[in-house]
Amino acid sequence: MYKLSDFDFNLPPERIAQFPLSERSASRLLHLDGDRITDRSFTDIVDLLEPGDLLVMNNTRVLKARFFGVKDTGGQVEVLIERVLDTRTVLAQVRASKSPKPGTKIRLADAFWVTAGERAGEFFTLRFEADVFELIEQYGRLPLPPYIEHAADQVDEQRYQTVYSKEPGAVAAPTAGLHFTEELLARLRAKGVNTAEVTLHVGAGTFQPVRVEDLTQHQMHTEWYTIPQATVDAVRTAKAAGKAVVAVGTTSLRALESASQSGQLEAGSADTALFITPGYQFRTVTRLITNFHLPKSTLLMLVSAFAGYAEIRQAYAHAIAHEYRFFSYGDAMLLTTKEIYHA
Repeated sequence: MYKLSDFDFNLPPERIAQFPLSERSASRLLHLDGDRITDRSFTDIVDLLEPGDLLVMNNTRVLKARFFGVKDTGGQVEVLIERVLDTRTVLAQVRASKSPKPGTKIRLADAFWVTAGERAGEFFTLRFEADVFELIEQYGRLPLPPYIEHAADQVDEQRYQTVYSKEPGAVAAPTAGLHFTEELLARLRAKGVNTAEVTLHVGAGTFQPVRVEDLTQHQMHTEWYTIPQATVDAVRTAKAAGKAVVAVGTTSLRALESASQSGQLEAGSADTALFITPGYQFRTVTRLITNFHLPKSTLLMLVSAFAGYAEIRQAYAHAIAHEYRFFSYGDAMLLTTKEIYHA
């Protein structure tokens, strides 16, 4: 049984990418094939996938979900929207000297008022006076991850979105997809690699550290996802032909695996709190494109479950020694599920 401390490692601060590269697809790609490590460029993905393979991408779009404001009593407030519940209501983290009581009015961005509702765990419900998405897009700020030390600017507003993002609702980017350009996707399609989409709105909980040594006691954050029937059909076609189902990012993988708990992938929408740790049996995804993850994070546990604990430890040590760039704006990995090698 693995413990939290099994997923710790020493990461030099200079390995954390603070800015995107000048070109999306200029990043490096660590190819982990069983226990074999090859240093590649991300554009090599075209050569590493075969005609008939299926790339499944998360089409969520990051909201400008961060606001600064004041309560009607004058106290300063910082708001990070976690989830849009409907066109007038959100769940949000609210940082203030005193938690707002139900009915408290908060003025955000010195532009509009919201009303605090009941508390929901660590979040608060906030009621908007007009369309949530319009106000967020007009007045909000892009919420960069806590380990990126600069405030979001115009470059971030473009580069912290995938080129295929379209469904607004995330507060963090599905970062494995940031490496793809329209040109690279066109090259993959020209080769015969198929594509499909899911939506999983990434929550701020993705950055929350695991705080318990006993992983069975960890409470996983929930995220909303949807799987279209067209994606189910594409997955079945690929599997029937013996082709790879390649998740672009851990968010796409979590959506696909969450919708596969019956034993086969099913279309629909739901909340997921699926916590994948070593020992999990993958039902749908056979290959994974992913960035490098935080020490002691649930995502590091996920990739360790997927490619093998020892193999991931070896790959991360190699990446640090060879000066790969880590986290959201960093380099990528291509992994194959360990079941293929241990069958």
